[in-house]
Amino acid sequence: MLASAFGSLHNALHSTAFSVAGNLVLLLALVLWLGLGFRVLRDARRRLDDGWLVGLSGLLGFGVPYVGPVVYMLFRPPETLADIRAREMEMRALRERLSRPDPHCPVCLTETEPEYVVCPVCTTRLREPCAKCDAPLEPLWQACPYCATPVTTTVEISVPIVADLDAALSAEAATVNGELAQRRAQRAG
Repeated sequence: MLASAFGSLHNALHSTAFSVAGNLVLLLALVLWLGLGFRVLRDARRRLDDGWLVGLSGLLGFGVPYVGPVVYMLFRPPETLADIRAREMEMRALRERLSRPDPHCPVCLTETEPEYVVCPVCTTRLREPCAKCDAPLEPLWQACPYCATPVTTTVEISVPIVADLDAALSAEAATVNGELAQRRAQRAG
């Protein structure tokens, strides 16, 4: 009975179906190994700038099946070269923006030049002119830096008087309602 059990196991292991299934598993393992190797090589080209390191990563991905890609994933750079370039461009743009002054009108938020005395859009007074040379003065300056004239008055940024919108809308509504009442009275009478 023992011989028949081993005999049937031997026959099953040496059958055509088992042989085809074993070959298919080996083929899939080979395809997976090559796929992982190509993936490591492609990822290394995106992340590394040095050709030697790219070649070493590819050799690791192809040379050590299944373990090489895992080792590469543990030690690869966290950013791609495109991410590094984008971050550097963003930092350069931020530095440029911070290095140049960006004055704007406090009322209408229009960008203005540092030498403007009034906003060209809403005519809000941005700076007071010097009494002697008419140069624009910053609010905290105690003397004109152009002609050395002391500033005698406190400089404040003046804001134009804005009409009360609620009162204006209420007055307009009352006018419209009064006109409607007159038209109704004329039609009725």
